[in-house]
Amino acid sequence: MASLEKDSVSGQYTTGHEWDGIKELNTPLPKWWVYVFWATVIWAIAYWVAMPAWPTVNGYTQGMLGYSSRGDLDNELKLQKAARSQWLTKMQAASVEDIAKDKTLLNYAMVGGKIAFGDNCAPCHGTGGVGVAGAYPRLADDEWIWGGTLADIAQTIKYGVRNTNANSHVSEMPKFGADALLTKEQIDQVADYVVSLASKAPAAGSPGEAIFAEQCVACHQDGGVGSKDVGAPALNNNIWLYKGGKDGVVAQIASPKHGAMPAWSERLDEATIKMLTVYVHSLGGGK
Repeated sequence: MASLEKDSVSGQYTTGHEWDGIKELNTPLPKWWVYVFWATVIWAIAYWVAMPAWPTVNGYTQGMLGYSSRGDLDNELKLQKAARSQWLTKMQAASVEDIAKDKTLLNYAMVGGKIAFGDNCAPCHGTGGVGVAGAYPRLADDEWIWGGTLADIAQTIKYGVRNTNANSHVSEMPKFGADALLTKEQIDQVADYVVSLASKAPAAGSPGEAIFAEQCVACHQDGGVGSKDVGAPALNNNIWLYKGGKDGVVAQIASPKHGAMPAWSERLDEATIKMLTVYVHSLGGGK
């Protein structure tokens, strides 16, 4: 290592390091840089003391200021709730029919209902209620399994379908094939008749018509118009929840699928359910 010496050009001492004849100057850092560095050190120490910073065995250091981002969120939600309270109070006091007639409340309910639908219903029924073929009903049409009036929709949202709630809609189609209620030939015949209903050309006088009258009319009604009272869908409109066509109808008759829906009254408040009711009612025009 070379000895320390003063550089003849700059007048500064060298560090004693030299590479290929190039000597390193012992140039001090600019004062402004040193000041900024120590300022950041002081700031960091102050931050550790004032704010939550270090993890501990059972949590973290709270800091002298006691700041919490979750606390900020809670405060913001409280402020939002206070701002919305006047509308929610009116919403809770009014019936869904009254909300639909009040332009101001209706506009508020439509916005709130759309948000609530996206958060709670869209994962199954799709954005805008388009449904999922073979799994979840489409809500963006005017066909309703359990009824499409405001009161009907509110009932369905509140208590759901085939769940543990005492007020839930409950219905179940017999397993005509799995339980040997009908032979394979009879299932084939009644499926032909159901397909003819859907195509608006009922096969009058066919063997399937007689089987339909004996086994299916009690729920699906004459002509397959359906019944909201028992959740029996219409069969005369070519709208299928699971699968249409002869094969799909045969499969459903032989061993039917049954969907379920949660009781949202156990998860959402009354005002939100009313907003959802108005919004869902609007998707398919309602009844």
